[in-house]
Amino acid sequence: MVAMSAASETELYYSHRHLNADLARVNILLQRVIADISSARNRDEQMAGLVISPGEIDQLFAEQPADNGVADNGVADNGVADNGEERFALFDGLYREAQGAVSAALEGAEEQGFVPRLAQLADAFRLNVFEYDAFLLCLAPSLDLRYERIFGYIQDDVTLRRPTVNTILQVLMGDFEERLRLLPAFLKNNRLIHNRLVRITGERDDPGPLLSRQLVADECVVAWLLGQYEPDSRLQQFIELYPPEPTDEDRLLAGEAWETVFEALNGQSVALFHGPDIGVQIATARLLAASTNLPLMTFNIELAVAAGVPNSEALATAIRDARLTGSVLFVEGWDVCLEAGPPSPEMVKLLFGANCPLIVSSDKMWHSHGVDRPDSMLRITLERPSYRHRLGFWQYYLENIDFPVAEGVDVQPIASQFALTSRQIQDSVSTARDAALQRKDVIQRRDLIAAARAHSSPNLSGLAQKIEPRYDWEDLIVPGDQKEMLQELVQMVKGRGVVMEEWGVGRKLKTSAGVTVLFAGPPGTGKTMAAEVITSDLGLDLYKLDLSTVVSKFIGETEKNLGRIFDEAQSSSAVLFFDEADAIFGKRSEVKDSHDRYANMEVSYLLQRMEQYDGVTILATNLRANMDEAFTRRMQFIVDFPFPDEDDRMRIWQTLFPVDLPQAADIDLALFASRFKLAGGNIRNIIVSAAYLAAANGGQVTMEHLLHGTRRELQKMGRLVSDLDLTY
Repeated sequence: MVAMSAASETELYYSHRHLNADLARVNILLQRVIADISSARNRDEQMAGLVISPGEIDQLFAEQPADNGVADNGVADNGVADNGEERFALFDGLYREAQGAVSAALEGAEEQGFVPRLAQLADAFRLNVFEYDAFLLCLAPSLDLRYERIFGYIQDDVTLRRPTVNTILQVLMGDFEERLRLLPAFLKNNRLIHNRLVRITGERDDPGPLLSRQLVADECVVAWLLGQYEPDSRLQQFIELYPPEPTDEDRLLAGEAWETVFEALNGQSVALFHGPDIGVQIATARLLAASTNLPLMTFNIELAVAAGVPNSEALATAIRDARLTGSVLFVEGWDVCLEAGPPSPEMVKLLFGANCPLIVSSDKMWHSHGVDRPDSMLRITLERPSYRHRLGFWQYYLENIDFPVAEGVDVQPIASQFALTSRQIQDSVSTARDAALQRKDVIQRRDLIAAARAHSSPNLSGLAQKIEPRYDWEDLIVPGDQKEMLQELVQMVKGRGVVMEEWGVGRKLKTSAGVTVLFAGPPGTGKTMAAEVITSDLGLDLYKLDLSTVVSKFIGETEKNLGRIFDEAQSSSAVLFFDEADAIFGKRSEVKDSHDRYANMEVSYLLQRMEQYDGVTILATNLRANMDEAFTRRMQFIVDFPFPDEDDRMRIWQTLFPVDLPQAADIDLALFASRFKLAGGNIRNIIVSAAYLAAANGGQVTMEHLLHGTRRELQKMGRLVSDLDLTY
């Protein structure tokens, strides 16, 4: 992706031609300084710090571009002695010739429609003449090692291979007052250092006095001047560069978001995108960059900070690269800069001083405080993709995965049930392909559902208990009307994308696409099983809330805990199952003290979050009468689970009794169904107890084992048991 910034051979030709001409011009300045040094320095002084002879210097310059035939000792090739005025006139004439060669190189490039990269750099970073020449002096040793010897000679120290600040001033400025005036150009807040065009070599902790600091052109800048963009090695994994040609995928992902952004543009240089779908944000940014024929550079500052790069240094370097490549910069993971509150003034100043189009992406909205911003900021909220967009994403990625898909696979219910982001959908399709390939099969609907579940939020398991559904509709023994209501619930969830969004019902009649359900009935009557059956049919994850981890005696903590649960569930479309919900969703009490007031606030908060949640929320209670009316009034479904009658108890016994469980021939399940009024949960416990007794005694379940299990279950329930009841 980064390689797209490589220059063409023709562009490189003109860029190198211009660079050579400018280096030849700098050579004149260096030779003039060496001539002055040679005339003032005797041989003993030369040998004190550096063993480089004037003859060697002559040879070094003879090998440089555009040799001008001037020796460092002030003698021209014609052998005529050079006094000060003659030497000045000679160098002045040579310098004008070199400037003419630079102008000719620029004109030649312009005629061919190119701007040499060195000229692009000067324009992008607004370098003045002095800064431009100072950069060239820092650049020269990176292009030709002979310059290291030349700077060593000028600085009278063989170990000083790069120009110091003092040497740059000496070469470019002869007057002390001029040097003093231009010395601040090498402070860290000015263009050369601040924009990371040059850096200080040696120890970073103690760079030494300003004048003695050695400077070198940054390696990334050198690589770009040579025709290839290479990010800083510390940031290379976190930067991508896209060409200014958006793809069909970009247009699909951006969708309506692009229209929102384009209509809101009003000349802002900094934009803030926030929302949960980074894929949509990047696609929108690519369209935005392409609208001005600019490439897009994406940079993940969160990963860079995690890798140990300070956030201000990482951002400044990315901004440098964006200006260097003429790109729109998209900064992903900005939330890492918001962990301690608003971003620091330093970071805000970097954003508004970037001098390049810049987009900042975060999950949440933020504002700067105490910083004078020179420009306005475009703030855009990009919501989670709608059902219609999710359906388009599923269809696009399935069509372009280059792998067979089973005929008749309908992704409409999957798009409706799973509120996934574009990247999660793309990853889900890839995961489904992996599963099908492993089976040597085509992609089936079950592969897509399993992959969608896998790529939904994995963090909810740390907040609630995940339940793996074990039952289907045949296992659920409830009256016909109740089962019909449950099936209607499933159809509502599967069709809510079409109804709420495509048909527009949600725009006026309802604020949420979620489904809220109340299961009421005595213990063991099938409430948890019904939740599992529904979840299995929908292909979603089921999470059971452990109230001991949710309810807190500390004021406000219960809301925080439930807020985290709903936030995590939002991205996973999970079914939330609150068992014994009357403990937390119970009737609101009369306010007698502050504790009552905060308890009622918790109830109101929970009601609000349930209505905002786009998934399925199931509340289960043993005592419907204890539930707050505000909750029951807002339930879309209220399903009462009655205590099973004899016929239903018989069906429960038959359904729960495993086919592979060894049993005696005289097992009479009808006797148990008629004699013992038990709920499904109790019946399950009896069968499990009898199976363990059989494993230890006889190897098959007998009536005695079942009767013994029944005795123990009735005792647990606190019911009197007579021997007559346990005979057959």
